Amino acid sequence: MTNQDFRTPIVEYIRAQAKPVEKFSHQERLYALTPEVGAGQLYDDDVVFAAAWLHDLGVFVGHRPEEIAALAKWDHVAYVVGRAPSLLRGFGFPEGKISSVVEAIRGHLPTSQPGTIEAIILRDADLLEQLGAVGILRNVCKIGRDTRFHTFPDVLRLLQKNLDTLPAQLRLPTSQRLAAPRIQALQAFLHAARAEGCDSKG
Repeated sequence: MTNQDFRTPIVEYIRAQAKPVEKFSHQERLYALTPEVGAGQLYDDDVVFAAAWLHDLGVFVGHRPEEIAALAKWDHVAYVVGRAPSLLRGFGFPEGKISSVVEAIRGHLPTSQPGTIEAIILRDADLLEQLGAVGILRNVCKIGRDTRFHTFPDVLRLLQKNLDTLPAQLRLPTSQRLAAPRIQALQAFLHAARAEGCDSKG
């Protein structure tokens, strides 16, 4: 097995597991962002690839609990951290890099403190995915099927929180540059949504 043979099985596994189906595209965009985010850094692309594709496995229908109380307490990162090593071995991923993938996944949340360059790149890319047009689409599509979002104002509050808190958490200068047009797009959307009354009507 060559060094790259594990990539197709990982992608195909996530393609089959990603439910709702639009969640698949997040992994694809996320990994595509990482060369831009990591430009000028020395990092292991195999680790970033695997972490980017596996990091959200625990939010897919069929992997997360569906009962509301259990879902509210669900730690999707702990779930993936527990599942990733055996999955990666099954995909033929290099054994010596598995712990680095787990560390990157563990450090990808906004509340995390990533300890490796791979984790920083993944986290910054994931923060960028929560801004701009993509961030809007990813959250608006949850209305009515996610227990946190019943109306437009519910999502507008989250988007405003993302705008207020996430840009300052980006670690790398490359990420901060990439964030600028996304911030502008999100600001313009929120302004327009409020001007049209979406902040007070569901």
